[in-house]
Amino acid sequence: MAQNGTRATGPRCIALVGPFQSGKTTLLEAILARTGAIQRQGTVDAENTVGDASKEARHHKMTVELSVASTNFMGDTYTFVDCPGSVEFVHDMRAALPAVDAAVIVCELDEKKVPQLQLILRELEEQQIPRFLFLNKIDKADSTIHEVLRVLQPASRGKLLLRQIPTLSGDIITGFVDLALERAFVYKEHAPSEVIPLEGDALDREKTARFSMLETLADHDDELMEQLLEDIQPPRDKVFDDLSKELREGLVCPVLLGSATRTNGVLRLMKALRHESPGIAETAKRLGVKAGQTVAYVLKTINSAHGGKMSAVRVLSGKIGDGANLMNAEGQVARVAAVFKLMGQQTEKRGAAEAGDTIALGKLDHAKTGDTLSDGPQPHAPVAEVVPHPPVLSIAVVAKERKDDVKLGQALAKLLEEDPSISVVHNPEAHEVVLWGQGEMQLRVATERLADRFGIATSAHKPTVGYRETIKKAIVQRGRHKKQSGGHGQYGDVVLDIKPLPRGSGFNFSEEIKGGVVPRNYIPSVEEGVIEALKHGPLGFPVVDIAAKLIDGSYHTVDSSDMAFQLAGRLAIHDGLPQCQPVLLEPIYQVEIVCPSEATAKMNALMSGRRGQILGFDTREGWDGWDMVRVQMPESEIGDLIVEVRSATAGVGSFTFKFDHMAELMGRTAEQIVAARKAAAA
Repeated sequence: MAQNGTRATGPRCIALVGPFQSGKTTLLEAILARTGAIQRQGTVDAENTVGDASKEARHHKMTVELSVASTNFMGDTYTFVDCPGSVEFVHDMRAALPAVDAAVIVCELDEKKVPQLQLILRELEEQQIPRFLFLNKIDKADSTIHEVLRVLQPASRGKLLLRQIPTLSGDIITGFVDLALERAFVYKEHAPSEVIPLEGDALDREKTARFSMLETLADHDDELMEQLLEDIQPPRDKVFDDLSKELREGLVCPVLLGSATRTNGVLRLMKALRHESPGIAETAKRLGVKAGQTVAYVLKTINSAHGGKMSAVRVLSGKIGDGANLMNAEGQVARVAAVFKLMGQQTEKRGAAEAGDTIALGKLDHAKTGDTLSDGPQPHAPVAEVVPHPPVLSIAVVAKERKDDVKLGQALAKLLEEDPSISVVHNPEAHEVVLWGQGEMQLRVATERLADRFGIATSAHKPTVGYRETIKKAIVQRGRHKKQSGGHGQYGDVVLDIKPLPRGSGFNFSEEIKGGVVPRNYIPSVEEGVIEALKHGPLGFPVVDIAAKLIDGSYHTVDSSDMAFQLAGRLAIHDGLPQCQPVLLEPIYQVEIVCPSEATAKMNALMSGRRGQILGFDTREGWDGWDMVRVQMPESEIGDLIVEVRSATAGVGSFTFKFDHMAELMGRTAEQIVAARKAAAA
C-alpha cells in the first residue's frame, strides 16, 4: 500500500532471492503457471523452466545468471527477477537489487542454511530493499515448523514476522491460517486453496500467533499498542496498513508459507505483493531519481550469439521507446535499437516502456551492468554503485586454436560486461591470460560460455606463481665479450661488484669508473645488459634484491659498441650469480578469512595444513556469530583455498588477500619448484 493507505499502482519488479537450491526458479515457474503466463509448469530436472533456460544452467541444474520474466495478476504487471543462489554468482543479485520494489527470500526451514540466508538478508538490509520471506517446501517440513522464528531469526537484523501458521492433520501440513485475514485455508495441489472454518485447536493457535504478530507491529505504532493494552481488536485495515508501512521501512520481514512444486501458497504470496509491497514511485524516491527526466537502471547486460548485445533495464521514471537516446553517467550517448519484453531467454518486441516497466533494450553499446541511463542534457547521477566482491580463485586460459587468440580477448570483454565480478589479468612475464572469479563453478561456466556462445574452445591451467630468486653472497665478476669475424669486431669488457640487498629493495645499478676505462656513453648499455640477464637467474626465475656496481673494464676504440657492452654486462651476471648462493623466494600474502564462529577451529587447522602462519583472530565487526582470521600464507597455497574454505563453512566463508613480502623457500619444496621450472624450459 502507498502511504495514503491505497494500494501502490504501476508495474512492479520483484527479486526472487535465497540460498542455493531453495526453490527460487521453481517458485517463478509456479507463479507464471498460476497467473496464466505459461500453460504448464516446468521443472528444473526436466530442463524446461522459463528461469534456467541457458545451456549452462540446464547442464548444471542450477541458476547461473539472472533471469527475468513478467506476468499479469489481477490487472497489474509483475516482473520477477530470478537471482542465482550460489555465492559464486551473487553479484548478479547484488547488481539487480537497487531497482527492484521488493524481494521475496525463498528458503527452507534448515538450520544448516541459516548462514547462507544471513548473507542474503544482510545484502537486502544494506540496500534497504523491502522483503518478504517465503518458507518453501513446507510439504517436507517436520515438527520444527513450529520453531520457524527460533531457527531463522538469527539470520536477520530486522524482525521476522509470521504472517501465516500451518494447519496440520497429524504430522502432515494440510494448509495455513492467515493471521492478518484471520482465515484458514486448506491446500489443493495445483489449484487455489479453499477457505475452511477456523475452529478448535487451529483457532486457539491462531489467537496466540496473531497476538504475537500484532505485538511486533505495535513496537512501531503507539496507537496499536494502546489498543492491545486495552484488549481492543484493531480494525483489519489498520493491521494491513501497519504491515505495509513497516515492510516498506524495513522494520519487519513478513514470513509466508508454501510449496512451489505444488503451487501451494503462491496466490497468497501474490496478494501480499499486490497489497503490501511498494511501487515504482517509492522505489524512485529511495534511489533519488530526479523528476521530469527519463531514468533507467541496467539490471544485467546480455550478449547472445545471434541477437547481439541487450541491456535488461528497469525504467525508474519517464518513457523509453525505439530510437530514444540514452546517456550513461560518463556522458556517452547511445540510441535504443528496439524495446523487448523478456520471458527468460525469449524476447518479444513491444511498444514504448513507461515508469515501472522492466524491459530489454537493444544495442546500447556503452551501457553496462549497474549503469544509470537518462535522456537529459546532463547525465543523471548514478542511482546505485554496487562494487563486486574481490575475486578468490583464478585460472589461466588459452585458446586451443592459435587463430582464436584475438577472438578470445573480444569474447572475454563481453563476459566481463555481463558479469563484472569476473576480471581478466594479463601476465606478460608468464605470457598468460588469467581469469579471476568468485569460485570454481563460476569460472567453469565462463569457459563453457566461451565455447558455446562464442565458439572458442579453451584449455585452462593453474596460473604461474610469482616466484623470484635472490643471492646471499657478494662477488666481483668480469664479463668480456670479444668476437672477430672480418671487418669490425665486437669488444666489451666490464667488471661488476654484485651484492645482495635487503628484502624488498628490488634492483640497484651504480658505477664507479675511474680513468675512462669504460666510456660514459657505454654505461647505460651495461645496465641494460644486467637488467636483461636478471630476468632469468640460475634457478630459472627473475632475480630481485640485488645490487650491481660497474667498477672496472676496458674498451677498444674500433670494436667496442653499445651491443658489445650490453652483452658483456649480461655475461658478468650470468657467470657470477651461480657463485652467489642463489636462493628461491616465494610471495607471501596477508589473508583475512571471514567465517561463522563454529567454523573458526576448522579454519585454524586448514591454515596450518597450507603453511599458513596464523596472526590472530577476532569477531567480525557488525556480524554476530562470525569471526575473522588473519593469516600469512604463500601464494602457491592460496590457489584453491576458497574450495576448502567453502567446504568447511557450508558455502559461506570467504577471504581477501594482498601481497605482503617475499620469503626464502628452502628444502624439498624449493627443489621441486626449481626442477619443474627447468623441465618446463627444456
